[in-house]
Amino acid sequence: MKTQRPEQELTWSWGHRPRSALDRVKAMAPPPPLPLTPSTPLLHGEFGSYPARGPRFALTLTPQALHIQRLRPKPEARPRGGLVLLAEVSGCCTLRSRSPSDSAAYFCIYTYPRGRRGGRRRAARTFRADGAATYEENRAEAQRWATALTCLLRGLPLPGDGEITPDLLPRPPRLLLLVNPFGGRGLAWQWCKNHVLPMISEAGLSFNLIQTERHNHARELVQGLSLSEWDGIVTVSGDGLLYEVLNGLLERPDWEEAVKTPVGILPCGSGNALAGAVNQHGGFEPALGIDLLLNCSLLLCRGGSHPLDLLSVTLASGSRCFSFLSVAWGFVSDVDIQSERFRALGSARFTLGTVLGLATLHTYRGRLSYLPATVEPASPAPAHGLPRAKSELTLAPGPAPPVAHSPLHRSVSDLPLPLPQPALTSPGSPEPLPILSLNGGGPELAGDWGGAGDAPLSPDPLLPSPPGSPKAAQLSPITEGASEMPASSGLPPPTPDARVAISAGGPPDHLLPPLGAPLPPGWVTMEGDFVLILAISPSHLGADLVAAPHARFDDGLVHLCWVRGGISRAALLRLFLAMERGSHFSLGCPQLGYAAARAFRLEPLTPRGVLTVDGEQVEYGPLQAQVHPGLGTLLTGPSGRPGREP
Repeated sequence: MKTQRPEQELTWSWGHRPRSALDRVKAMAPPPPLPLTPSTPLLHGEFGSYPARGPRFALTLTPQALHIQRLRPKPEARPRGGLVLLAEVSGCCTLRSRSPSDSAAYFCIYTYPRGRRGGRRRAARTFRADGAATYEENRAEAQRWATALTCLLRGLPLPGDGEITPDLLPRPPRLLLLVNPFGGRGLAWQWCKNHVLPMISEAGLSFNLIQTERHNHARELVQGLSLSEWDGIVTVSGDGLLYEVLNGLLERPDWEEAVKTPVGILPCGSGNALAGAVNQHGGFEPALGIDLLLNCSLLLCRGGSHPLDLLSVTLASGSRCFSFLSVAWGFVSDVDIQSERFRALGSARFTLGTVLGLATLHTYRGRLSYLPATVEPASPAPAHGLPRAKSELTLAPGPAPPVAHSPLHRSVSDLPLPLPQPALTSPGSPEPLPILSLNGGGPELAGDWGGAGDAPLSPDPLLPSPPGSPKAAQLSPITEGASEMPASSGLPPPTPDARVAISAGGPPDHLLPPLGAPLPPGWVTMEGDFVLILAISPSHLGADLVAAPHARFDDGLVHLCWVRGGISRAALLRLFLAMERGSHFSLGCPQLGYAAARAFRLEPLTPRGVLTVDGEQVEYGPLQAQVHPGLGTLLTGPSGRPGREP
């Protein structure tokens, strides 16, 4: 087989620099399947351990795992920790001893295996390449293993009959991290320092980090960015920060290219609905809190993306915003907004809000119209007892794979007051933005490789650092302190806070007549008393609430769910408990309805109520929306089988 450079043969994963936003989208397309079985041995060799007087191991690398077998002092029949799944590996590196007399080279992998109680814990495994007489030969062997493992993690092809050398690896991808320090009960910044930054540094990703200071700060930032400098924008917060980023991209004059910039989410908020869908797409078991954050961080380190449908929402005043998550009216939006006063409780605020909402259950009169989808959602099946009203199509998706638990979802922005913190960059990042200061950006590594009586090890980078960036061996811990804001940052002037960010750009809504005008033929209309109406794009309404079990990021559909008046409090509670597993449509509740649509119009007929878009309250009154299939691009990592660990 003829060996090709990765950028010629494969353009999907983290690595080379695309020329445009469209190229970045193509760069995230899934790779062609490797002509290898999961158990095909790719590399095999004997290594020592660190410290040097430890056991010796035989290592075998396959496309899905690293197999470790102890050879001496006594072979293990059933070695503990002898199988390292690549799905649990964030990255690897090569090392060298600081002792001049040590001719060995070292190969370290970073893993996040699940413990007995299900949570992930970080572990670093270091192996000693000492089969040759000289350091140069041992270093070449250690780098061969590190390169092969990195290629597998990032989906890059390995040469069939050529040398495996660091030249196969493209330059590190460049990420802009936006952190909301007030997300997740104020723990987002701590979680970012303790978990996110170490993991993406282990993966060899370069990054700049900015802490947002106020509502709509992220929206303003992305409007002024030179997007060609970045391979992705990743929010470290709840769903609200990503809402600001997407609407900011769509407000740019070059919105058609800008909106294709890959965006990602690392969950540090209260609801984390999109992260729950990403976690399921990656094939991980349902998770909450730090476990969900680690799962999503592992997927981000692997690279890979998916088209993301966006919903264009026209409000009563004629203004328009874009949603990646949901539009809600009634019980869901009431709980979301009324639970804001319990924000200090984190995700438990939604549980408390649900209990209070059930105690004061309201019904609302309204009219829902929608354009039915021409293609039905995956595995549709009529639900027992669901009504078929006059001219009303009601479908229910089939049973969902098992997914997580806890009620209702996030608000768009949780940024009350600025918290002075430095902006960070990693080696190899683009020049810092005007408001950034260079400050190292990797984890403190020495603790992974120290041993009593052994010479410490130093990182030995596979590829040299770009000119002008700090050497990889001189990684420094994150330091506290305020960064200075220059007089002119090159960003648009701040805009007054609004309840929701309004986007002026974006594609036209060709399926929608003007709001208030009669609807064209083919639309279905129903009117009555409703407890809730929910229009959702992805599968999850919260990290552990699966509202539309078979929804996909790019199915081109908006999934409409409604609960009519007359439902008891106990029955409504059963629906939300079943939603934790995505099994609410199988309960046979006669008040529950579902339809897959391409566009919809919602007209409240009661004078008071709460409407939310992606969890943020918007002006009350009629609204309408249309799906724009694949308008955005979401960093998801590789896909897996839902509900099962890769």
